[in-house]
Amino acid sequence: MTTFDDRQKAFETKYARDQEMQFKVVARRNRLLGQWAAKKMGLTEAEADAYARDVIRADFEEAGDEDVIRKLLGDLTSAGVEIDDAAIRQALEHKTVEARRHFIEAQG
Repeated sequence: MTTFDDRQKAFETKYARDQEMQFKVVARRNRLLGQWAAKKMGLTEAEADAYARDVIRADFEEAGDEDVIRKLLGDLTSAGVEIDDAAIRQALEHKTVEARRHFIEAQG
């Protein structure tokens, strides 16, 4: 192999690792968001765990975060929780930071 081939292989490996890490961070973020929403809805611990899994699954409906935001907004509104799109987006940002922090702490 040439140096160029080695370099290309290294970039491909790094890209794959970065994509896997991003997937795990988003899944963790969605779990944290589900738990946050479940607490607002007054769900039990078992119900909150099941709801968090539902939020993770909701993220596979379409690319981006809109599917998760729609689910949370609909479920929270249905449960009688006063919340708007902006509050959910803010929670999404906070939970993203928290999820990344969890992974950084786990690695180091």
